[in-house]
Parts: sequence; structure tokens; C-alpha cells
Amino acid sequence: MACLDTPVALETCDPPHSPSALPPLDGSPAALERATRLFRALGDEGRLRLLTRLATAPACVTDIAEAEGESLPTISQRIRVLRNERLVTRRRDGRHITYALADDHVLAIVRAAIDHAAESRQPT
Repeated sequence: MACLDTPVALETCDPPHSPSALPPLDGSPAALERATRLFRALGDEGRLRLLTRLATAPACVTDIAEAEGESLPTISQRIRVLRNERLVTRRRDGRHITYALADDHVLAIVRAAIDHAAESRQPT
């Protein structure tokens, strides 16, 4: 199939990783609303930085606050938002709570966003 916006008729619109080669997405209103909330949670630099830190190892609020140079309430608020969207989980050991990425999907989303942002290609 030739692209209509390209002058060369031999080019196709089906690159090796075209959407047609992937399973269909759930475009239901509920799924789109959930994805919107997820991207809102990821859309804050401080929360994204926190996720990149948790991608290396689980940590407690005190350790995160110290490493980030932020207050405990600030880090707690960020974690609350991330937990509400199921991006972060917690494990309690007595009075000590450790936070970690919820699963490999979260790591993949964060990695893909950062890798994409680091690309030096200009939009065509």
C-alpha cells in the first residue's frame, strides 16, 4: 500500500513495527480513561524521577526524600498519586514501608518514555 503523502509510490506505510502487526488495543471508554489517569500521574517530573529511582531498587520514603533532597510530605504525596494509579506498590515490614514499581509494565512505560525523549531525531 503506497502512502498518499509521499512522492515515491514504492514506499509503503507499513514499517516493520507498524500498528497492524500488533494486537488490537482496547479503546473502550473505561480503558482510555484509565490510561489518561496513568499518563497524568506520569506527567509530573518529580513523580517520573521517583519512578526512575524505584526502577533501580525498592526504597522507603525517608531514603527517597534524602536522595532527592525533598521533604517527606512531598515524597509521600508523589507516592500516593503513583499508588492510586497502581504504578507503585508497598511492602510493610513492621513499621518500615518499602515502595517498589508495581510490575514490569511500569518499568517498560518509564523506559520507553525516557528513551523516546532522549532520541535526537526531529519530527518529520
